Amino acid sequence: MSTAPVIIGFDGSPAAERALRQSATLLAGHRALVVTVWEAGRLFEITTMPIAGLDMPPTVLDIRSAIEADLQLYENAKRTARRGATLARQAGFEDAIGLAVADDLTVADTLIRLAQEHHSPGIVVGAHGHRKLSELLLGSTSNALIHRAGRPVVVVRAAS
Repeated sequence: MSTAPVIIGFDGSPAAERALRQSATLLAGHRALVVTVWEAGRLFEITTMPIAGLDMPPTVLDIRSAIEADLQLYENAKRTARRGATLARQAGFEDAIGLAVADDLTVADTLIRLAQEHHSPGIVVGAHGHRKLSELLLGSTSNALIHRAGRPVVVVRAAS
């Protein structure tokens, strides 16, 4: 058995919790790195973008407020990752560590990078059950992982 950790994408959603618990039955005894990916600078980006079609200028944002909001998002991501690590240990993973990471380009890219860096035997994520139109417009983390991860990916569907 590999000593490298399984990467578990965990956003705190019911789908992520289900994926964590269900994958433990397959991967009990493995180490786990429970990863919560957060988008650094997202608030700043959203509030400074012009509103399409309304010809309105971007909103002015106090940089201090943006930094404080980013720090709060990071703290929330750390709490979510720690909670996921606790759930992973309770579910049967041998050793689980929580990690909050600012995204690279996408959540999938970040999880793939971490899996490569840690020589992970696989990646686990929950599927949120987006409809096809949503996947076409928004992209799908699980779909991107399946096609590009270069290692086994376990996708657990949300409860029906």
